[in-house]
Amino acid sequence: MIAFPQQLIDGYRTFASQRLPTEQSRYRDLSVRGQSPEAMVIGCCDSRVSPEVIFDAGPGELFVVRNVANLVPVYQPDQGAHGVSAALEYAVSVLRVKHIVVLGHAQCGGIRAFIDNIEPLSPGDFIGKWMAMFVKPGEVVEQRDRETMHDFTVRIEKAAVFRSLENLMTFPFVRVPVERGELHLHGAYFGVAEGALFVLDQAAKEFRSVGEPVGGTGSSA
Repeated sequence: MIAFPQQLIDGYRTFASQRLPTEQSRYRDLSVRGQSPEAMVIGCCDSRVSPEVIFDAGPGELFVVRNVANLVPVYQPDQGAHGVSAALEYAVSVLRVKHIVVLGHAQCGGIRAFIDNIEPLSPGDFIGKWMAMFVKPGEVVEQRDRETMHDFTVRIEKAAVFRSLENLMTFPFVRVPVERGELHLHGAYFGVAEGALFVLDQAAKEFRSVGEPVGGTGSSA
């Protein structure tokens, strides 16, 4: 029998000896009254981009869903299994979150696989099929004239945030509370190398560095 990863055992022991004692009462409280996070974060499953770490969140503070390239599909009430849609339904209809944040990031493998149009990694081509929903029927995504590959990649990484925000509004149980002002949608982008966070200014359609004054130079998608 293969042993449980030692790195995880060591990590738990550190948690149990250092962090748990300071948060034990919070865990007990959460176990009794349940969770009531105000924010849901839809992020990428990339191991370098942990919402709980980036936002310094404690237990029970964030409802997090992670998938390849932080994508939200369009609303499809069919017989299929829809993990992101199920999580959205629970977060909005049961937990009554007040904010949904779509968190994109630099060096996204899913976006790069989409841009490079890689060969399927398996007969199921799960990554290819998942990333295909990023593009609307008839839409063409290609590098612009004089655009470097780096700039093209960043533009598409940020475009994925815009598309997911757009797709969120196809869900009736999301759209209605948004229109009532009871639920707010946000976009963000994390620079892995610098640890920099950029938040979407939806009016200007630009990502602005956290701490940047309103009206400053942003980073457009």
